[in-house]
Amino acid sequence: MDAILRVEGVSLSFGGLQVLRDVGFEVPEGRITSVVGPNGAGKTSLFNIIGGFYRPDAGRVRFGETDITRLPAHRRTHLGIGRTFQNIALYKGLSVLDNIKLGAHARLRSGLVSCGLALPAARREELALRERVETEIVDFLELEHIRALPVGALPYGLQKRVELARALALQPRLLLLDEPVAGMNREETEDMARFILDIVEERGVTVLLVEHDMGMVMDLSDHVVVLNFGEVLTQGRPDAVAGHPEVIRAYLGTGAGGGERPWSS
Repeated sequence: MDAILRVEGVSLSFGGLQVLRDVGFEVPEGRITSVVGPNGAGKTSLFNIIGGFYRPDAGRVRFGETDITRLPAHRRTHLGIGRTFQNIALYKGLSVLDNIKLGAHARLRSGLVSCGLALPAARREELALRERVETEIVDFLELEHIRALPVGALPYGLQKRVELARALALQPRLLLLDEPVAGMNREETEDMARFILDIVEERGVTVLLVEHDMGMVMDLSDHVVVLNFGEVLTQGRPDAVAGHPEVIRAYLGTGAGGGERPWSS
């Protein structure tokens, strides 16, 4: 399986604090890869490097055959990298539909002046965008019944789904999901897990996931990377990672029983 993303020897420090040290792994195309680890393991910092918000001290990040290590975040969007955030980043006063459409504007060919003047080409592109969002994304994520409502009036779980829809509007090849089910109840978590699987299986999008819900991670993932104190502790298929003694110790401490797993129900 070809890798769509390669993280190669990435290190990062803030002042004298080493946050990431020689982190390397590959993300197979058309699969779900998860990055897990205890709090403070470096997961968010790693995501911010991949997304273009941080620049590593050493190492590089490659998307396909392109070295994106020094590319700004908006250039990575144009290449086909979409992202959701741990803290919801939506425009609460705008409708669901308008929030989703805003996610796609980074990929429009019409410039700011053309859109502002409502020139014919810009109008045609805007109408095509609206039709695509309504037929491909709103229906896909089951948002039709709330499409005209302001986002701020929605419950938390639906706001997370709208943020996912906005990321999909970019037509990404790679989707970075930062704790997509954090704060959700069981029903909302199950719905989100179903949508993530459908995104991969039906739309062919590759997913890189950071998540603390280890049951969900183990159920969805094809490949799991475990970080601990800024380093890759182990990586591999979920069943292999789940029983790794160092992973169990990292989550539960050295006193954990040999057969106990941190994601046991």
